[in-house]
Amino acid sequence: MATERPRLVYDDDCGFCTWCADWAVRNGDFDPVGFSDLSADERDRLPEDWEECVHLLADGRVYSCGKATEEVLARTGRVPADFVHFLDGFADYERLRERAYRLGADNRDLLGKVVSASPPAGRE
Repeated sequence: MATERPRLVYDDDCGFCTWCADWAVRNGDFDPVGFSDLSADERDRLPEDWEECVHLLADGRVYSCGKATEEVLARTGRVPADFVHFLDGFADYERLRERAYRLGADNRDLLGKVVSASPPAGRE
């Protein structure tokens, strides 16, 4: 049975978010879906505060915010899945991951200026 490609849901009004989604698509196997292109069914699967962060719809699950970012990095091979599993064993890891995600999300205007100077790199 074939599985659906993971759908990366991101804020397509945000330059940094779009750059990140572009990077993920170039380096992994994702279908990008901007907030403006979400279907009603996709929106219904997302958490109530869905506009606050990135999401990954994959394998019948919804990953959000830091967990979505971590899952994208693991699926692109940038972070080994075994390492993520190892980190999940620490009590404070989820809180720290989400805090780090929020730090980046809250500073995306600044990060957007940094990445706008160059297009996202593909696989080397």
